[in-house]
Amino acid sequence: MKKILMFALILLLAASVCFAGGSKEKKVINGIADLEGLKIGVQTGTTGEAWVQDNVKGVKLNSFKSGIDAALDLKNGAIDCVVLDELPAQAIVDKNPELAIVRDAEFSANKEEYVIAVKKGNKAVLDIVDATIKELQANGGYEKLVAAFMPVDGKIVIPAIANDAKSGTIKLGTNAAFPPFEYVEGKNIAGFDISMGEYIAAKAGVKLEVVDMAFDSLIPALQAGTIDFIAAGMSITEERKKNVDFSVPYYASEQVIIIRK
Repeated sequence: MKKILMFALILLLAASVCFAGGSKEKKVINGIADLEGLKIGVQTGTTGEAWVQDNVKGVKLNSFKSGIDAALDLKNGAIDCVVLDELPAQAIVDKNPELAIVRDAEFSANKEEYVIAVKKGNKAVLDIVDATIKELQANGGYEKLVAAFMPVDGKIVIPAIANDAKSGTIKLGTNAAFPPFEYVEGKNIAGFDISMGEYIAAKAGVKLEVVDMAFDSLIPALQAGTIDFIAAGMSITEERKKNVDFSVPYYASEQVIIIRK
């Protein structure tokens, strides 16, 4: 009887130790100052990833192919938070009510400008891209794109963009996991950047072909000539400037922190 009681006591103690070791400490995250030493999810190849690497002490960095993949790990408790661009982050939170967004004044004061990338020295394509962006900003087309993909009521309406080209294509490289700029809609890829690409193709007198790939594969694909330009919510960094040429800016964004409520 004593042996049975002793064995039961050992099991009880072991269970207590396991419970204590497996319990999750609640992380209070109110901003950048609370990120030190945390497990942080980011999208591979993004400025969010670079910022976390350069600015968060003792970070346990977890890089994912998309912000959505990072958010899934956050929901499951595998990481403490996600650092991501504001609009894709908002799209994730809208579909996952157990998550929330935390903003920080440092991020707000250092917004990033989205640009389109072309192969180094490809002035012909760059001139068409720049002319299209400036034209849209001047004729009200830009505001229409913002209203279509970032509507106040949340109901996105993909615009129809006329293109009478009979032959020829221009290839847009993107990563379709960054709504509302690029995302999968049924069997197609849609988004703010894709519609802008449609305008660029129409101005060039060719059809648009969209090529979806991992974000960190875009610049190598551009350099290899697999695609003609990149439209993927990409911002300028000194490292990227060594490898590609950039258009005029077309949107300003900031990083945010996604947390569990």
